[in-house]
Amino acid sequence: MPLVRISLRKGKPAGHIEAIRDGVYLAMRETFNVPENDRFILVHEHDDTGFDYDPAYPGLARTGDVVFIQITANNTRTVEQKQALYRRIADRLAESPGLRGDDVFISLVEVAKENWSFGNGIAQYV
Repeated sequence: MPLVRISLRKGKPAGHIEAIRDGVYLAMRETFNVPENDRFILVHEHDDTGFDYDPAYPGLARTGDVVFIQITANNTRTVEQKQALYRRIADRLAESPGLRGDDVFISLVEVAKENWSFGNGIAQYV
């Protein structure tokens, strides 16, 4: 059950944001064995005051279109699956909405299965 947080600069049209959400979700389905309907995605839009990043670290060329994607997921995936996920997200977001690879920043936060409660105060994976 990944929980995805997407942060980007304010002002993008709804279709742009939808393409990012869909691209990330489909990439997780393709590479992380995420089941259908396991879709929990939060989008955070920021003005210039709340959006600070280095445009060149580490040797990249980011633009104002940079998107930060943080995925919290169970710590059950291999390094190969993680690499495939990063590549697939970048490829999908290049296809739609047309993001450059340098503008796709991904952070994976891994947690143990007992750290989830989907509701009702129950740790469903325990």
